[in-house]
Amino acid sequence: MTIERRYDLTNCDREPIHELGHIQDFGALMALTGDWLVAHRSANFARISGLRDNPEPGVPLDSLLLPEAARQIRQKASLLVEDDDVERLFDIALFDRETTFDCAIHASGRYTIIEIEPHTEDFHGAQMRMLQPVMRKLDDAGTLEDQGQIAAEELRRILGFDRVMLYRFLADGSGDVIAEAKAENLESFLRLRYPHTDIPQQARALYLRNRFRIISDVKADPVPIEPGVSMNGEPIDLSMSTLRAVSPIHIEYLRNMGVGASLSISVVVDGKLWGLFACHHYSAKMLSYPLRTGAELFSALFSLVVERTLKQTQATFQRVGQNLHDKLMRAVMGGQTLVESLPELRPIIQRAIPNDGASVFVDGVYDLRGSGPSEEQFRALVPMLNSAASSRVIAVDNLAEKFPRSDAFPSAAAGALIIPISRSPRDYFILWRRELKQQVTWAGNPAKPIETGPNGDRLTPRKSFEAWQQSVEGRSADWTDMELQIAESLRVTLLEVILRITDEAVQERAKAQQQQELLIAELNHRVRNILNLIRGLINQSRHEAIDIEEFTRLIGGRIAALANAHDNITRQNWSAASLRELIDSEADAYLSGKRDRLILEGDEAMVSPEAYTVLALVLHEMITNSAKYGALCDTSGFLTINVTCDESGMTIDWRERGGPPVRPPERRGFGSTIIEKSIPFELNGEADLQYKLSGVEARFWIPGRYVVRADAARSQTRKDSQVAREQQPPQASVPERVLVVEDSMIIAMDTEECLRSLGVKDVIVEASVATALDSLKKNAIDMAVIDYNLGSESSERVAAELKSSGIPFWLATGYGEMEERLEEIGAQGLLVKPYGKEELKKIVSGG
Repeated sequence: MTIERRYDLTNCDREPIHELGHIQDFGALMALTGDWLVAHRSANFARISGLRDNPEPGVPLDSLLLPEAARQIRQKASLLVEDDDVERLFDIALFDRETTFDCAIHASGRYTIIEIEPHTEDFHGAQMRMLQPVMRKLDDAGTLEDQGQIAAEELRRILGFDRVMLYRFLADGSGDVIAEAKAENLESFLRLRYPHTDIPQQARALYLRNRFRIISDVKADPVPIEPGVSMNGEPIDLSMSTLRAVSPIHIEYLRNMGVGASLSISVVVDGKLWGLFACHHYSAKMLSYPLRTGAELFSALFSLVVERTLKQTQATFQRVGQNLHDKLMRAVMGGQTLVESLPELRPIIQRAIPNDGASVFVDGVYDLRGSGPSEEQFRALVPMLNSAASSRVIAVDNLAEKFPRSDAFPSAAAGALIIPISRSPRDYFILWRRELKQQVTWAGNPAKPIETGPNGDRLTPRKSFEAWQQSVEGRSADWTDMELQIAESLRVTLLEVILRITDEAVQERAKAQQQQELLIAELNHRVRNILNLIRGLINQSRHEAIDIEEFTRLIGGRIAALANAHDNITRQNWSAASLRELIDSEADAYLSGKRDRLILEGDEAMVSPEAYTVLALVLHEMITNSAKYGALCDTSGFLTINVTCDESGMTIDWRERGGPPVRPPERRGFGSTIIEKSIPFELNGEADLQYKLSGVEARFWIPGRYVVRADAARSQTRKDSQVAREQQPPQASVPERVLVVEDSMIIAMDTEECLRSLGVKDVIVEASVATALDSLKKNAIDMAVIDYNLGSESSERVAAELKSSGIPFWLATGYGEMEERLEEIGAQGLLVKPYGKEELKKIVSGG
């Protein structure tokens, strides 16, 4: 009795195709309990097995099989470890010695499923031996399409089906036929596209688990499993069954196409269903189990070939991405902003990711090259863009679907690859593509799978593979997976470009993102140390001062010494700097009143920036330790530092004498780690520290690639430069009205107080460019002190106004390199932060 079922698109995806309760008629099935008793069997079991009657539920397996056959089946069942494991036995005598069978054994819930088929002798062995030369052909093929065509032709030759197609899934669930081998009299399905509804989701899940699916005779009646359900009312799960019957919808589909037998072999790549070999025969066709097993092996090997080809392609694109990264970094080495670099960047990116236009939106500035939306049109999209994830590339092939406001520029761009290159405010780099009018050739009309009849709507499989073309408008070409990978690499590269442009230290070192994070962490640590040191200076200096003025002088001098020590690292724009100046600045900062007890001997050396920062940390720790605990902590000890340079490198010998007896530290903190490990680890040099009773001794060796001997003229040049910087043009008298432009309230208040104490009657303090320019319009200014960096803006507009008005002004900044721009900006001189009353007195009085 046939039960008619009705299906619609809603229940089609939920149809329990793994629990149909029927099998195909070319084999038989029985389900065994854990103690090897028959629980279920197919209604044709006696006919297939040759037994007189179908076994009844509860019959022991041993009463049905030959002892050796029962033993082998139990042994195979013991090997079923994973849920989807299937074990096979070929050409085995099960019920008598005359007839042999092929068996498949797998687990389903609490049952062991045994499927049997009569064994058939054929010539599959010779055909399977052809796999090795076929694999060589696949290796020699250049593209996936070529490999697919070879595989389709070989499968058709081995299996004898009328048609073999390789069907590749696309991102939307539909798929293309990328290869086909067929009989000459058949029309071609090559390049047809099949809608995602052809293979429902639960069918795809089964294709991933059970990778070989045969339908030997579309017209054959399915064989029921008896009993149909267990005592608990549950049907048997036949997900891993070879004999599993076919959904009525699919049978109708195949009959409509005139297909008599079908075979599907999954192509699985990286654990995902990449595609299928779909084989059609236009009459019933049965394949022996060994031959099917060989074809399954062939498909598994082909899956590996596809996976390897995809990974090779991915590796090629990674090289393209790396090449793109290198070219982009070279293109922006001149220090231009990303907006300024766009004309040079777009051709480079165009070769890796084809596009019709490129835009940059950084810090509220928009620029476009090629085809794309205007600034006004793009700004209308920004709110929606900002609502998306900040660290993901957004690929759109139909802007109108994602961004309704993009209807304003349909001819300029239909698709976009949107690359966020900051967090907040959001900045973007966008590649645009124009509309690509295209024809998609479907295997039938994908939009009409339902017919309306007298009994309501019914899912109706199409009745032919006749090509149906659909015009696609308003879409650009798809952004491929490889292009998306390059875009992600480009996102990281552009982030680095932004960081290089906005952070000079990162720009010079060309560090990767992780190194930048480490640098920030180390900077945070150092800043906290400096703040802590300043607090210590204040606490200790109060014991030396006899009045407020003396206390201010002591504190101001020591903080200035700290600033000079840091200046040695950055003054020359990361070129080689003097080791002697580094030691001097450290000594001035930490050995107030004890400077004469430090003896510096030997060669003068210039140290490269990479090593200079490391040495600064090491010498800082050594000198502060000596001042706190070593030879310089009392009034009698002294320290000798001897520097020797030769072809191999530079040796620094450190020797303390005359201080208190030395005891090695009981624990080794971060400072000891810096001293002992920084030079070996970062410079591949040497560090030897000894705690002798008479005093600490150390030897540091720096490889020669970091060291250059310095001549006396170079040192004198720096001294002359410093003197020139400190000399200021004399003023006729103390100015009456001075403009101070400073965005730090505390520094502004201190500067105002100092100027008033020097006799300036009127001090006007402004914190922004706008208010400073307004004050210049309203007041007669005699002189100005302006901070160059005012938070998010510079004071160059104020400087230009002062210069054009002939008003003398001094530039206050912590950036040592500004000295080179004094003439360009028009400033009389530089006030290097931190500055105080003495420095202001020189510029006010000309002293």
